Amino acid sequence: MEDIKKTWEEFLKNKKRQENKDELILHYLPLVKYVAGRLSMTLPSHVDRNDLVSSGTIGLINAVENYDPQFKTKFETYAIIRIKGAMLDELRSLDWVPRSAREKFCQLQKAYAKLEQRFGRPATDIEVAKELGISHEELSQLLQEEKSVAILSLNEILSFDDGESKSVAMINSVRDDNQLSPYDNAELDEKKEMLAECIEHLPEQERIVITLYYYEGLMLKEIGKVLSISESRVSQVHTKAIIRLTGKLKNIEKFRQFAVRA
Repeated sequence: MEDIKKTWEEFLKNKKRQENKDELILHYLPLVKYVAGRLSMTLPSHVDRNDLVSSGTIGLINAVENYDPQFKTKFETYAIIRIKGAMLDELRSLDWVPRSAREKFCQLQKAYAKLEQRFGRPATDIEVAKELGISHEELSQLLQEEKSVAILSLNEILSFDDGESKSVAMINSVRDDNQLSPYDNAELDEKKEMLAECIEHLPEQERIVITLYYYEGLMLKEIGKVLSISESRVSQVHTKAIIRLTGKLKNIEKFRQFAVRA
């Protein structure tokens, strides 16, 4: 620990010293593999994990080059955001989600939002299945198929420009005063509050899954053990939670835009 602290001190004094930079990158490389492992669990099998690691490593290099300790953010926290952002940028550039999958996700989102507005509470699976004109079994299968769209969707919900045209996961974002203006900071804080409030209104099981996965860093398999359900069931619960959150947040944004125009 003392060695890496010393390396940081030397690197921050002279960022042109490649040996210090290389040492830091090698030391934090396990963060890239950790993020790639978590992200790959929710992606289609044809997405190569090595590609995630490659793009994530670029994110790590950028994190080392741009990290400023004066903002009191742990490097690991800052780096994970950069690493994950780089991986998501790579996935977006590949356009790996079929248009049909995006359309189905949109249909699910609209169904959940419509029913929850009608009932004033979270819609049940049976109600959503009836709204879509499909069986409960077909809904479960659809949720399983849409898991790959859901993971990227949450990371796009409230993304913002960090000064380098990079999208960052709102749910994992931290303030970077060096890049964001006071207005941007206020808007970001407001969006964080909106997201937190939406999470609070999720059904208990979905709220637990979101908290354990995104905030506690647990794998889907580990969450399954906590809740005594299968990993595939955790994936379904996660997808439902993301669908509800995206629908709620979009409705809030529409209401805000309407209020401004009014």
